[in-house]
Amino acid sequence: MVPTDDARATHVPVLAERIVEVLAPALAAPGSTYVDGTLGLGGHAALILDACPQARLVGIDRDPAALAVAGERLARFGDRVALFRAVYSELPDVLARAGRRPVQAVLLDLGLSSLQIDRRDRGFAYSVDAPLDMRMDPDSPLTAATIVNTWAAADLARILRVHGEERFAERIADRIVAARADAPFTSSARLVQVIADAIPAAARNTGGHPAKRTFQALRIVVNAELEALAAVLPAALDALAPSGRMAVLAYHSGEDRMVKRAFAAASTDRVPAGVPDVPAAYRAQYTLLTRGAERPGPAEIQANPRAASARLRVIARNPQEVPR
Repeated sequence: MVPTDDARATHVPVLAERIVEVLAPALAAPGSTYVDGTLGLGGHAALILDACPQARLVGIDRDPAALAVAGERLARFGDRVALFRAVYSELPDVLARAGRRPVQAVLLDLGLSSLQIDRRDRGFAYSVDAPLDMRMDPDSPLTAATIVNTWAAADLARILRVHGEERFAERIADRIVAARADAPFTSSARLVQVIADAIPAAARNTGGHPAKRTFQALRIVVNAELEALAAVLPAALDALAPSGRMAVLAYHSGEDRMVKRAFAAASTDRVPAGVPDVPAAYRAQYTLLTRGAERPGPAEIQANPRAASARLRVIARNPQEVPR
């Protein structure tokens, strides 16, 4: 089902001007390639293609509904656009199929697209009653319903604690297991109520909606998001041409830690600290272009509250390095 115009209207690319600013210098040459590994509704991609008329896009998304919307939005760019249904961890295979390696710029805008949040039948939102699905790829076998109805309490607590940073993970997991003994969970409203009842009353009105962290954890596990991110970071860095640039927008501390560590390792010489003359073979191949993580300003957050948790990190491949 193709999303409505309302879904398109709610799509506001996060840190849009900054993304164009940091990636455009790498896309000035004719035939340069921009990879959008999380294409979504194509907002960032359209801005990049407008700003960089010499660039071509390789767009990747696992969600066929998002690809349909993005295809319409980007149709005006004609053969400058090639779209692929895949998980971004499949980047090497996609680039081989596209014949576009090495690449000059990569963007990963992690988390959910506006389409996934706003389509009630997808089950991502805790504010409306919907099926417990949460799959970005509707053909994937694992759903949120499977997790809450079949996983042991200890496993539920672990993912809520690790991926949701939920203080009351054990209480929530125990309540879920007790409730499903009466009847399996089929939609989000009952799960939200069980979660809220498990959280002490004094804590329910702090830190946002009481189900926010649980739903985040379920979504991350259903879509194997951290496993995919761990696979794509080295692959994307390796695919960059000399002077190529990579930007990542993360919305969850676990994602951002992975990006920070991968970028730090890539931009550090492979010798003990203090060595005065580092041999060329051991010098860092990449340079950080952001100091720490950049955040949206108050004006952007006010206009687009979904941007509030965004963290941007950017890295460049050094000019003298050639990808393997």
